[in-house]
Amino acid sequence: MVGQMTKKEAIQLFEDKQVRTVWDAGQEKWYISIVDVIAVLTGSPHPNNYWKVLKHRLSKEGSQLVTNCNQLKMQSSDGKYYKTDVSDTEQLFRLIQSIPSPKAEPFKLWLAQIARERLDEMQDPELSIDRALEQYLKLGYSETWINQRLKSIEIRKALTDEWKTRGLKEGQQFATLTDIITKAWAGKTTKEYKVFKGLKKENLRDNMTNTELILNMLAETSTKDISSAIQPKSFKESKDVAKQGGNVAKVALKELESKTGKKVVSPLNAKKVLEIEKTKENADE
Repeated sequence: MVGQMTKKEAIQLFEDKQVRTVWDAGQEKWYISIVDVIAVLTGSPHPNNYWKVLKHRLSKEGSQLVTNCNQLKMQSSDGKYYKTDVSDTEQLFRLIQSIPSPKAEPFKLWLAQIARERLDEMQDPELSIDRALEQYLKLGYSETWINQRLKSIEIRKALTDEWKTRGLKEGQQFATLTDIITKAWAGKTTKEYKVFKGLKKENLRDNMTNTELILNMLAETSTKDISSAIQPKSFKESKDVAKQGGNVAKVALKELESKTGKKVVSPLNAKKVLEIEKTKENADE
C-alpha cells in the first residue's frame, strides 16, 4: 500500500484527455488513476464499469496487479474527492497488456515520458554522448561542467559493466550499491541527496556542482577498480567494495574541506547554479 507521502497532484494530458496523477515524493514515483487510463484507451463512457469487470477477471486469474492496487483520494468532476484505484507506471505497463486498444503503444511511450523526467540513477546511461552534449548545451550548462558530466557518464558505464560482470542485477541491486557509494563519500543516500538539493525525479548528477561530480566520479571509478582487483563473489562482498570505493572519495572530500573551510556537498541544484553563472556573466559584460 502507498505509505505516508508528500503529495503533489497533477493533471497530465494524453491526446487532450485528462489523466489524474499524484506524485509520491517518498517513493519518487507517480501514481496514476486506472479508470482515467481505461477511459483513454477504450473510449468507454463507463470506464468504472469496464475496470470493475476487468479487475474481477484479473483477480480470478490470480493477477498480482489487483492485489498490489492502491487507492488514493482524487478530485472527481464534481469537485469532490473520492478514493480511486491507482497504479504506478510499472504496474500500468502490465495492465495495458490486458486492454485491447490501438492507442496502447503510443500511450506506453507517453507513460514512459511521465515516468522519467530524467534517467534513473540506478540504470546505465541510455543517451548517446552526442545527444547528451546537445541537451546540456541547450540547457545552458558551462562547457567545464559538461565535460565533467560526460566523463561521469563514461565512468558510470564502466562501473555498471563491472557489476554485470560480477553477476549483479540491474534495478534494486544497482540502486543499493549506488546508495552505499554515495552515503560513504557524501554522507547521504541518493534520495537524501536529492531532497537536500530540492529535487524530485530529476537526475542527481545533472544537479551536482563540478566538485561534487569529480568526487562522485572518484568514488565510482575507485569502486570499479577495487571490484576488478578483488573480484567479489557475492552481492554482500560487492556492498563492501562499494563502501571502500566511496571511502576513497570521502578522504579527498575531508582533505579539501580542511583546506577551504567550505562544505563540498551543496544544496545548490542545476537551476540555482545556472542562475548564478548567468548573473556573473551579466556582471562581467
